[in-house]
Amino acid sequence: MRLYLATSNPHKIQELHALLAEAGLDIEVHTAEALGGMPEVVEDQDSFTGNALKKARALAALLPADGLALADDSGICAVALDHAPGVYSARYAGENASDLDNLYKLLDELDSVQDLDRAGYFACHLASVDASGEETVFVGECHGNIIRKPRGENGFGYDPVFVPLGHERTTAEMSQEEKAELSHRGIATRKFIAWLKERLM
Repeated sequence: MRLYLATSNPHKIQELHALLAEAGLDIEVHTAEALGGMPEVVEDQDSFTGNALKKARALAALLPADGLALADDSGICAVALDHAPGVYSARYAGENASDLDNLYKLLDELDSVQDLDRAGYFACHLASVDASGEETVFVGECHGNIIRKPRGENGFGYDPVFVPLGHERTTAEMSQEEKAELSHRGIATRKFIAWLKERLM
């Protein structure tokens, strides 16, 4: 089987590659470049699942017979902001915003929120679509709190302001291995891996 990752985000590719390699699955893992590049997809759905499926379906249209497309849609949700930015996490401060632009927009929006009310969570929805059109979705969430000032140099996106429940460090202060154990993407990917192992048996 050949697995194709429907993302051009190098951070997501790195995290997914590491988790899949650790599982020791007998599959080839490729980026969308192996199929000529990721088709342009407008992420206009109002749910993580909707956007993930839209991306996976677009890449699945290019798959070989033994191929499987895997797409991720993920983001951070602040409870005090009615779960925003949610699906708009990657473009919260505008279409061409940087990770830092988005992070500081979130901090600005939460500025008047008391520390005890700064609960939030990362959500990751992984959608797989095979060459026959069979679709499956795997969901992972990591709950915690959004702090007032960034800390840490690892990770990406909103990692520097997110402290998982039961921890004192942000996910940007953790190693990739530590983060993978508790992250939303790690949880969703392990569900996908368990499903894939059964499929390959």
